[in-house]
Amino acid sequence: MSYLNKMDIPYDNTAFNPVKNLSNVGENEMVDPYHFGLSLIEMIRETPNQEVGTHTFSHYYCLENGQSKEHFIKDLEADSSLGKTASLVFPRNQVNQHYLHECKKFGVKAYRGNEKNWMYKAYTSKTNSWLKRLCRLIDAYVNISGEHTYRLKNIETDPIVNLPSSRFLRPYSSKFSFLEKLRLRRIKKGLTKAAKKNELYHLWWHPHNFGRNTKENLQFLEEILKHVDFLKHKYNFQSMHMRDVTEVLKIIASKVVEKSYYFPFIVVF
Repeated sequence: MSYLNKMDIPYDNTAFNPVKNLSNVGENEMVDPYHFGLSLIEMIRETPNQEVGTHTFSHYYCLENGQSKEHFIKDLEADSSLGKTASLVFPRNQVNQHYLHECKKFGVKAYRGNEKNWMYKAYTSKTNSWLKRLCRLIDAYVNISGEHTYRLKNIETDPIVNLPSSRFLRPYSSKFSFLEKLRLRRIKKGLTKAAKKNELYHLWWHPHNFGRNTKENLQFLEEILKHVDFLKHKYNFQSMHMRDVTEVLKIIASKVVEKSYYFPFIVVF
């Protein structure tokens, strides 16, 4: 809480300022489990092959009016005081290229970039037009932007590694339930392309996306994981988190091993 009190960021939209929302936060996890998740973090840490990344300390919006690099550095300082994290996901995918060098100074080695298409280009609350939102919705069911799979040799590594998104696992919607087979086929095709071509596929979602329609969302995820398992046995397709892929890129750069890796890249934030 003491760190949050220092995060008085003068966003033009005051609703983004974490200090303005402190009155809604309880004293501890027992009282307010929705804002405190230490026990969940400990469970993740105790589970093999998991990574605890960062989503910034204050859910920092790197492109909104009013914020600055100096404010972002304060957020990084607060974040690093809680322990080093190797991977960063920018809130609302607001990747700010000017801040990547600052991330590197604080030990961040990789971040999730955006898909290489105009509809996924980093946007603010004011530039997220209805047309972009509509196109992204359509793209979740019908391929209008590409599969967004990536060859490791083309991954940007300077100043830190950019592991771009392939697909947001959009949550189940009863309104569009008749399109669920299309949504599943869209993801499966991307995964299959990545497996066949020895490329990377980065699937992501927010845990709270499964808070509603939990049964339907978990069933959908299970279908994806079954397909990943099929690709694993057929193409040696492997699942890794962001830190793992960063380490693999270091090994490849050192020429210790040949460039022959297969990934589905499934990351949860």
